[in-house]
Amino acid sequence: MNDFHETATTENARIESLDVLRGFALLGILLLNIQGFGLVSAYFLEPGIYVQPYQGLDFWVWASIELTSEGVMRTLFSMLFGAGVVLFVFGGRAKSGRLHYRRTFWLLVFGLVDSYLLLWSGDILVTYAMGAAVLFLIREWKPRGLIILATLLLALGTLQSVAFKTGLEMSRDAAQELNQVNLGGVKPNQGTKELAQAWEDFEEDLQSDQLAIQNEVAARGKSYHSAFEFNFDKANEAVFFNAPFILLLDALMMMVAGMALYKLGILEGKREPRFYLKMMSLGFLLGILINAYEIWACIKSQMDVLVTAPPFRPTYHLGRLCMAFGYLGLILWLVRSNFLESLRDRLASVGRMALTNYLMHSLFGLLIFSGAGLGLIGSVSLAELYPIVILIWLFQLVLSPWWLKHFYFGPVEWLWRWLTYLKLPKMRR
Repeated sequence: MNDFHETATTENARIESLDVLRGFALLGILLLNIQGFGLVSAYFLEPGIYVQPYQGLDFWVWASIELTSEGVMRTLFSMLFGAGVVLFVFGGRAKSGRLHYRRTFWLLVFGLVDSYLLLWSGDILVTYAMGAAVLFLIREWKPRGLIILATLLLALGTLQSVAFKTGLEMSRDAAQELNQVNLGGVKPNQGTKELAQAWEDFEEDLQSDQLAIQNEVAARGKSYHSAFEFNFDKANEAVFFNAPFILLLDALMMMVAGMALYKLGILEGKREPRFYLKMMSLGFLLGILINAYEIWACIKSQMDVLVTAPPFRPTYHLGRLCMAFGYLGLILWLVRSNFLESLRDRLASVGRMALTNYLMHSLFGLLIFSGAGLGLIGSVSLAELYPIVILIWLFQLVLSPWWLKHFYFGPVEWLWRWLTYLKLPKMRR
């Protein structure tokens, strides 16, 4: 009886706006992750291997995703994760630090399963577990302090992008200079050789040449074993380098912003509809302008990797943040105005099962594109990925409310709760 009372209380205490936003962001993340499932790994940094300016449907799909979604849904998810940490550790129903870190540990485990067993080297759960460990330390900060910290992290992320791009431009120039020097029979200086080597290492890691692409398609599409072997090094790089040194900053700046927005009552839908309309209008105006500029720069450069790669764009973080504010304003205005109630309810159900649905994306990617299933990696174009996205969306929008009609939690959420509290939660209604 006590277990039932606790489960019902937890369910009744849920905040609809957060669930709707989480569901929207979760579905939106698939717009980007499907590219990692179905295309070769070099595509993320160098879409020019699939897309050429104004040529075919693939270009317009790429431009549309860049304009509306690149980095944006991850930003929303990070904001909501930050708000979720505040909900868990602060306020009237606050949980202890011991529970928080146990919960975080199991999130890390889920992320490692996703990275290694489900073969998704683009997993974000490992990064979120690292972020959660940090966020606990600032759980009691006031909104003003959180906003200042988020701004500083955003500035640091922008400087990081500038440093990455500047360093690689210098390395590429050195590589070109070295080729000219060698052709002229002149001995190059040591500094030029070292810089040129850095560019060669970057190109090797990128694996965007035709032979590397063929080898990747063959490995990922042959069998689960061959795909696992190929993914193992990618997953190691993601877990031990990308997550702590690149993605953690990417996530933390938005998580901290989400903590501030929650403490200001914005994410709970407590403001007037007019407030959210203003947020939507300003966010979309600035975000679309910045993203349109980035698309123009990519086209002008003829899809140069140092322009197309998101980590090398100085305006990337600001653009995705503004677009995220636009979507926040739109969704929260719809919630406050009681529009599209049926769709809102379905999105809320998807959001309540966000961890299950996120891992389900990886499972679908494994079964559709890798050698563990249909092995379609390399056989579909960029544009052909998106009918698959729509089918997965429809499946989860139907499955999630049906499941929650019969059960209190999604299956992975139920497991996560059991592992966190070390007490078996009531599952079936």
